[in-house]
Amino acid sequence: MSDNMKRRDFLKGATTGVGLGMLGAMGIYSYSPLRKQHFPEVARKMTDIGVCKSVNVTNISETSWFENATLMGDIKGAGGLLVNQYDYNWPPFGNGKGLGKGSYDDGMAKIKHLLPDKIDEAWQVCVENCVHPENAGGYAALIDVEEMSGKHRKFLLDSGWGYAWTDECFKREGIDKMLANREIEALFFSHEHFDHFWGLPVTLKYDPTITIYIPEGFYPEGLQYIKDSGHKGKVVTVPKGLNPHIPGMATYVFGIPIICRVYGEQSMYFNVKDKGLVSVTGCCHQGIIRFAETAYNEIKYENDNFYGIYGGLHISPFDDWDPKYDDLVISLKNYGFEQIGCNHCTGVLCAKKFVAAGYNVIEGTAQHRSKDKVYLGNGDKISFG
Repeated sequence: MSDNMKRRDFLKGATTGVGLGMLGAMGIYSYSPLRKQHFPEVARKMTDIGVCKSVNVTNISETSWFENATLMGDIKGAGGLLVNQYDYNWPPFGNGKGLGKGSYDDGMAKIKHLLPDKIDEAWQVCVENCVHPENAGGYAALIDVEEMSGKHRKFLLDSGWGYAWTDECFKREGIDKMLANREIEALFFSHEHFDHFWGLPVTLKYDPTITIYIPEGFYPEGLQYIKDSGHKGKVVTVPKGLNPHIPGMATYVFGIPIICRVYGEQSMYFNVKDKGLVSVTGCCHQGIIRFAETAYNEIKYENDNFYGIYGGLHISPFDDWDPKYDDLVISLKNYGFEQIGCNHCTGVLCAKKFVAAGYNVIEGTAQHRSKDKVYLGNGDKISFG
């Protein structure tokens, strides 16, 4: 039995299930391999997605918003986490009526004629009509996949939020020129959340024909926004489950409900030759354990090894801490990731917990308004393979 198999069996006993009596409450049984007897063995599908030579990630922006207190104040004031995100009156869908009184149709009517070419003018309209436009950052990453032949394939994962911030980040990392030169062949959206999706017109300003992949579950407003933003290319709705794209690269759509009336998340898996599996996420709302377990159950990868992970791991996005998060920190060790490139909704506090636990967390530079070098900040890069 390989070390990964042993780790995985232990993990099943350590992290799944609740409420098994006083012993479990004390934490002894919860972290014992004895618990694996409660779970049936699942036959691994071992789907072959091919191999690639390397995966290189550029963090265009991991700063979804600049002040946690401002965002949480808006959410609470508008009615809470279950409110439709298009109703908060955040940019770009502001109608000037105040917090919680937003409307997709009203907001879009003010800027549609300016998209995608005149995003500067559109953003000025947003500043005048939206709630806290200065807090709108965004998440976006450039994925560069090197095929075994040496050919490089470039993809965007998400497109930020605030037009001004996203455009600044695109220009800083040369994404504007790559898009204009058609070097980036597709834009993958992880999910419909404001900080990953609403900056779409910035991408379309430079390449309105880019192919877009969205996870199954987008709402009518999101589908309409793609059209209203000036997209002239192909839109592919990716179904739930595993979906291979190019040799060594596949996405997986998790059918999960998410806060602010969003549904479904699309994450990425890469099989790097002689190294193992690399997992890339936007937010990982499906949970880091489910993300890793899905790969184990679904995919065949080199050396049966979890090689690396990049992105938001959604453990302490507001840098709060609940004791149950410690379970996740402890459990992650059992997968044996050789490199962890975390940021965004992982939270600075969680990244520090990872470092304290002895994980190989790749340090960043804390530049371009990222808060701490404990994780990969804006403009930082990570290579796998």
